[in-house]
Amino acid sequence: MAGESVRWGILATGGIAAAFAADLVDLPGAEIVAVASRRREPAEAFAERFGVERAYGDWESLAADPDVDVVYVATPHAAHRAAAGLCLEAGRNVLCEKPFTLNLREAEELVALAREHDRFLMEAMWMYCNPLVRRLKALVEDGAIGEVRTVHADFGLAGPFPAAHRLRDRALGGGALLDLGVYPVSFAQLLLGEPDGVAASAVLSPEGVDLQTGAVLSWESGALASLHCSIVGGTAVTASVTGSRGRIDIPSGFFNPDRFVLHRDGRDPEEFAADPADGPRTSLRHEAAEVMRALRAGEKESPLVPLEGTLAVMRTLDAVRERIGVRYPGEETAGDEAAVLAG
Repeated sequence: MAGESVRWGILATGGIAAAFAADLVDLPGAEIVAVASRRREPAEAFAERFGVERAYGDWESLAADPDVDVVYVATPHAAHRAAAGLCLEAGRNVLCEKPFTLNLREAEELVALAREHDRFLMEAMWMYCNPLVRRLKALVEDGAIGEVRTVHADFGLAGPFPAAHRLRDRALGGGALLDLGVYPVSFAQLLLGEPDGVAASAVLSPEGVDLQTGAVLSWESGALASLHCSIVGGTAVTASVTGSRGRIDIPSGFFNPDRFVLHRDGRDPEEFAADPADGPRTSLRHEAAEVMRALRAGEKESPLVPLEGTLAVMRTLDAVRERIGVRYPGEETAGDEAAVLAG
């Protein structure tokens, strides 16, 4: 595939799918050849909007399309396992929106399918592909602030969201943690890896999803991460990383920053700004470009968003949900089943 156009299929037609398609249209070497929805009408409207040749009213037709090199799965996350699994089984490469799945079990199933069918698979954690976030990570790894001691990150939306909204719908994997908390967790684990300890507390809605959650992750090194997410309060969406010899602050939008400030002990602060040539901070082009680079190189996963890292984040999200008491339909544990059988 080296040097050739990468032919994309878009599965789902919502807001994030439209944003991704808009960035693909302007990305050299990318071509959108097909789009699918569960109904033909929205697929046809999406195809007309973005100049896509084929519109399907079912997922199966897109998965079976031999002209599609890679499918971008943009459904709500409760459907990620089914949609991405269908595409992998049909021999398609897949970029799947975050959160990767509802839980670790589903994530492991998708990874196993990708390996069984020898296909590329990546979570669409665009933060990991952001050039400025990559620069921050490199500085931390190079020891710019010494040994990492603490990480802070928050992501909250003001709402209010009515009970019928997707974010409060338990059947759709609603709640603050999976939609928003995945970013603070992923940011902490980008810098520190999988935690050794997880503590959490939350305020739950009458529907049984988390309205806001606070988590403290701990590592054997002594590092701690204090993380927060909310759908009932608009937070500053900031992050900071403190080390033994300095600190890095992201003053706003830590998952798609336009700048960050490096404070080194005994030195003046240094500001690192996004390169205007990299496009607007909302651009999804960097993750798309990384998928295309990997496909042309014959890679089955991205070193920027490795599958083991995605699984590690899902393990942490599962651990947080276990501690705050949020479960989704079909997630009964073996202990629950034993209790039912015992009467």
